[in-house]
Amino acid sequence: MTTVRVYVTLKPSLLDSAGRTVAGALQKLGYEELEEARIGKMIELKLKDYSETRVKEMCEKLLANPVIEDYRIEEVKEAVGA
Repeated sequence: MTTVRVYVTLKPSLLDSAGRTVAGALQKLGYEELEEARIGKMIELKLKDYSETRVKEMCEKLLANPVIEDYRIEEVKEAVGA
């Protein structure tokens, strides 16, 4: 079994209102060093047979909206002895 994480974020050119809200709240809490926050989602998949092509299909068809979102696929390496 292979574990894959898919990270989905809004395209950089789009306004991230949730990220702006979080950034404003953090700045009000005293974190003046924060310039920007962007909010996304992480989806973890456990697959019997890993195929990057199949995971990309999943992203394009359901997990991400390719018109407004970017996605990144990361295969999780299991720790030895875990």
